[in-house]
Amino acid sequence: RHAVQAAGRGKERVELEIHARTDEKQQQDRRAEIAELFEKFVIFGDVELTVKTAEALLKKAPEYDYLITAEAKGIPLVHEMARQSGQNRYFIARKAPKLYMTGVFDVTVNSITTAKEQHLYLDKADAELMRGKKILVVDDVISTGESLAAVEKLVEEAGGILAGRMAILAEGDAQDRDDIIYLEKLPLFHPDGTVME
Repeated sequence: RHAVQAAGRGKERVELEIHARTDEKQQQDRRAEIAELFEKFVIFGDVELTVKTAEALLKKAPEYDYLITAEAKGIPLVHEMARQSGQNRYFIARKAPKLYMTGVFDVTVNSITTAKEQHLYLDKADAELMRGKKILVVDDVISTGESLAAVEKLVEEAGGILAGRMAILAEGDAQDRDDIIYLEKLPLFHPDGTVME
């Protein structure tokens, strides 16, 4: 009888251990899923996310005359922010000059999302509108700040006044900057899906 009870307790212990391992595996899988979602964070095609994040950013925005973003992920965001605030104009720092541009400003940027040197271009006509105006730089995610700095340089060369810097998410060192307004921190993850401290 004692052997049966001991075997029963042994079985319970094994079941608990299996359950604990399953829970741990589920937690690791869930962390990996969350990490993958953050890594793939893109507002393209997600109207509700774009509308809600634009609304939240506008509540925190400093006073400004115009919005600007770097091509491409920030475009739906500044479009929606302009729409919600009743503005009829915003600016895009382009990755290549366009045929319709009347002249261009050009700055170089090293972006971690493209892993190579890029140029950003601004139309001379947009630059004329920016001169002497407060310009709010907006992006979806700020990480190293390289793209942000390039857009700021375009604004300065155009004669605009930097009103502020905003993003939906701040990653890495950007989270510690006090000159960026953002909605949430984007955690960095280990390959197993656990958050880096």
